Amino acid sequence: MFELSALELSALICEKKMSVTEAVRAYIDVIKKSDNVYNAFVAISEEKALAVAADVQKRIDAGEKLSPLAGVPIALKDNISTLGIPTTCSSKMLSGYTPVYSATVVDRLEQAGLIVLGKLNMDEFGMGGSSETGFSGTVKNPWDVSRVAGGSSGGCAAAVAGGEIPLTLGSDTGGSIRQPCSFCGTTGIKPTYGAVSRYGLIAYASSMDQIGPIGRDVDDCAALLSVISGFDRKDSTCVIKKPFDFRSASSGDLSGVKIGLPRNYLEDGIDSSVKNAILTAAKEFEDSGAVVEEFEMPLTSYMIAAYYIIACAEASSNLSRYDGLKYGYRNPDAKSLADVYKLSRSEGFGLEVKRRIMLGSFVLSSGYYDAYYKKALKARALIKDAYNKLFELYDMVLSPIAPTTAYKLGENINDPMKMYLGDIYSVSVNLAGLPAVALPCGFDESGLPIGFQLVGDAFSENKLVDTARVYQHRTDFHKRKPPQIAF
Repeated sequence: MFELSALELSALICEKKMSVTEAVRAYIDVIKKSDNVYNAFVAISEEKALAVAADVQKRIDAGEKLSPLAGVPIALKDNISTLGIPTTCSSKMLSGYTPVYSATVVDRLEQAGLIVLGKLNMDEFGMGGSSETGFSGTVKNPWDVSRVAGGSSGGCAAAVAGGEIPLTLGSDTGGSIRQPCSFCGTTGIKPTYGAVSRYGLIAYASSMDQIGPIGRDVDDCAALLSVISGFDRKDSTCVIKKPFDFRSASSGDLSGVKIGLPRNYLEDGIDSSVKNAILTAAKEFEDSGAVVEEFEMPLTSYMIAAYYIIACAEASSNLSRYDGLKYGYRNPDAKSLADVYKLSRSEGFGLEVKRRIMLGSFVLSSGYYDAYYKKALKARALIKDAYNKLFELYDMVLSPIAPTTAYKLGENINDPMKMYLGDIYSVSVNLAGLPAVALPCGFDESGLPIGFQLVGDAFSENKLVDTARVYQHRTDFHKRKPPQIAF
């Protein structure tokens, strides 16, 4: 069972060769066995999952038409609200918080017949690039447990890579799905902003947050995206009219497809092993009939600054609701209202979250709004316009996701500037609200995975998935497993 893709597992269940309960119990057993090593899970909802599994089995037996993923276990990043299951964003500030409603994506998963097994570890409130900043402890990379799994959806990628779950849902604000996929050798999709409802996603930077799937291959991820995408009246930014349909098979021929490769992404600051893997992937696309052409990516010197100014400003606003009064952590020694605010926030938030709140409050202050935040918004508009012009020339852009492979635990946690600069290839996609597919494409000399991304124009997910399918049909990087995998 553990060798099967999510789609294959669902087919097995629908053919009555395995029950939903058997599949759910088997994955719960694996999680209990291996997660003391990976620390990918922060909550397991065993009793509820088994009850839902029995209900899904009845629906399948009754002949109800469900999704191609019916009966498949799934786990969610700990910032997606789940009724009756704790949702803490891996923060002390939300310790003990259990939502009284589920996110729209969770309702759609249940309607489609998937079973939520639990919640996954992450950087606190999504703020970090290594899944080391969370109150629940550090997530470890299944390929080498002395290294990070990436962030902030590190628990999502590590759980899939470690064989603990076939599919997960993460969120991507500046690369938080794609970078962990690159570090852990998994596949992921960051959808177009507005393609998936954010209702029930606990906000970090509202204008860039987007929920997306992580799995072993692009077919599983595409099937999951078709389940969760589509219009939602509860989210005014969700503008797509109907869910994506990825059922059409790719021909395997990319003739007529033109792919741009930013040469300045492959110059300074990138590991030679990552660069060589990207160039090899480009050659694979050329052998499939595509035209790959190098170009100079514009505005690269503005991307990191614009992203962190805007993201931190939005975070400062979004996190102001955590005041120690309504829910979550409250300091028991507070004697006044001012003490409640001061002590609860000082103790409830971690260092990285405080750093970003302070930066965001600074750039929004009256003396610096025009100098920083307003200029960052102008830079964002220029970046979006630059992508619009690129997609007049190319069908998609092929680029690295991160300049390095997974680094050692603790190596960069005390150097936030180095950590921020590692997002250089990913943040512009969120600034422009574009879709991207992350795919494994090789290994470095230490045997650590390397990934790349295909970036497309808004709502071009079908084109990206078709192209990714061609690549994964020609390569086997997505099928390889860590040497000490749990199954």
